[in-house]
Amino acid sequence: MTASLVIRSLAGLTADEARELFTSLPDPGLVGRPLLGPPHDTFATVAAGGPYRPEWTWVASRGPEVVARAAFWGGPEDTAPVALDWFDFTDPAAGTELLRRVPLRADFELILPPAWRETPAVRAAADARVAAAGAAGYRPLVERFRYLWTPACGLPERPGRLVFRPEPDDEVILDVLRRVHSRTLDAHALRAIERGGVDLAAQEELDFFHWCPSPRAWWRLAWTPDGELAGIAVPARNQTTPVIGFIGVVPEARGHGYGHDLLVECTHILAAEGVGEIAAATDLGNAPMAAAFARAGYPVTQTRVCMSAP
Repeated sequence: MTASLVIRSLAGLTADEARELFTSLPDPGLVGRPLLGPPHDTFATVAAGGPYRPEWTWVASRGPEVVARAAFWGGPEDTAPVALDWFDFTDPAAGTELLRRVPLRADFELILPPAWRETPAVRAAADARVAAAGAAGYRPLVERFRYLWTPACGLPERPGRLVFRPEPDDEVILDVLRRVHSRTLDAHALRAIERGGVDLAAQEELDFFHWCPSPRAWWRLAWTPDGELAGIAVPARNQTTPVIGFIGVVPEARGHGYGHDLLVECTHILAAEGVGEIAAATDLGNAPMAAAFARAGYPVTQTRVCMSAP
């Protein structure tokens, strides 16, 4: 007789007990968190100095064997998770049931190698996770390139075509974001526009900027020498890594390759802080931004499949 499925959070366990239980599920390391490498591939609760809260981390077991696991993640001040960060299983049906019964919802972002479709085992592992999450109500949103710049990539030269200035007024920033998102290729922004219009898309971006624990003084608006607004560049640092927080060119300034200029400015601002790496991402369908990353010397290190929470 097959043992019934037991689903539980790790709340109430010690840090060592939580780690032992969560990591008891075998993982061949083909997709997901193991691809990030140390220290990001290691599970640890907040009590052990890691990023995961026991009450947001769940396992499904049959008897003593863990057959599925899910770890949701959020920043230190978040009251609800912002991402389903870790989801895998040895039993796909158990993985689906786990996601259905966990009382948490957040978008799922599956970490994959850049050419993940070209390796049958990797593609099978990815497809299995997407299918299990889909059966639990998650829906495909977009596939994204993920980049990682390091000093070894070389610091791209500033083109010198734009003038960059900080802008302390959030209302001005919001207006620029509305203009950028009035015509956008970004899938997350398009989802926000479907839900609440351009105003919601702009507000979500601004909320993200403030969520990042990096100085607001890094934000820049970009202007042409004639005084026309070209766009906005937001270098940032999320909870773990320096990032290109946002690059946006206003519609009337497009067609000049200004995305490259904005990206280079972000890179210089972060490099001046002595960072050892800068993470960034763009949708596979955003060809202009992908071209800007390539031109600036940002290598693609991962692909990420993003799914919307039910």
